Amino acid sequence: MATDMKSSLFSFKDKDGFEINVYKWEPVNKPKAAVQIVHGMAEHAKRYEVFAEFLCNNDYICYADDHRGHGKTIELNNMGPGYLGESGWDGTVHGIHHLSLLIREENPNIPLFLIGHSWGSFISQDIIQKWSSDYKGVILLGSNGHQRSTIIKIGKSIAKKEVKKLGSNEPSIKMNDLSFGSFNNPYKNEPNPTGFEWLSRDKAEVKKYIDDPLCGFIVPASFFVEMLNAFEKIWDIENEKHIALDLPILFASGESDPVSNETKNLIPILERYKKIGIKDLGVKFFKGARHELLNETNREEVFNFLLEWLDNHLL
Repeated sequence: MATDMKSSLFSFKDKDGFEINVYKWEPVNKPKAAVQIVHGMAEHAKRYEVFAEFLCNNDYICYADDHRGHGKTIELNNMGPGYLGESGWDGTVHGIHHLSLLIREENPNIPLFLIGHSWGSFISQDIIQKWSSDYKGVILLGSNGHQRSTIIKIGKSIAKKEVKKLGSNEPSIKMNDLSFGSFNNPYKNEPNPTGFEWLSRDKAEVKKYIDDPLCGFIVPASFFVEMLNAFEKIWDIENEKHIALDLPILFASGESDPVSNETKNLIPILERYKKIGIKDLGVKFFKGARHELLNETNREEVFNFLLEWLDNHLL
């Protein structure tokens, strides 16, 4: 993909003093809108550069930070992979919204869109319950929204025992296996399975993920405690009622994504959003695609679909 896109790095300190690394990708032409990308768990913002380049070629300026415990932010704060600090989920959410405010300061006359993938989509769900008015629209990729209270409570109980046993900053193999152990079952009979086939049908992209030292690490049990607490909060319809009803929201997922149980676990959140009266609620399921839509074999189709949605929501 040929482009004269300008890329740069900067950092800022969040409310707890964590130094947060940020990637910025600028188009050659004057940008018509800004896009903030919120990456997923056990990965980092640099992985979104190809998508950002595509958006820059279509006159969008893009930003993505490495969240606490991820990417270059790990090194900047001398922290363990996946450790979110004492303020945990809430501190992470506020840090990502802090970046939104910085983007709006730098680009005061153009709209800002939020795109969250996987764990980043859950964070984005929380953000729009607090600060809907800051965004022109939100895209949630590879998401979930099924409030299974009994499973969440059991998971929290196990995770808390792991924290007591291992501490807040040590990786928890048990929680990792309980959360993701079954995701690759449909692909275990493929030739030379890696355990990460569930991410994408594109074997080259899966290999990149495996070979990347900043991807695929096992997070601490404290991470799971924070995330499970967040699920109870963000998937409560009373909290979802805080979302501005005129905020356009798009859910996009692969039909074979295990995170949403092959889209089944998206139905409850779609029904709740309809019930509270979200006026512009879009849904797109890509046939055969797995978890990482932006790294799938049909990513060109995905890129163009997302661009069309963004363009259609500029005004």
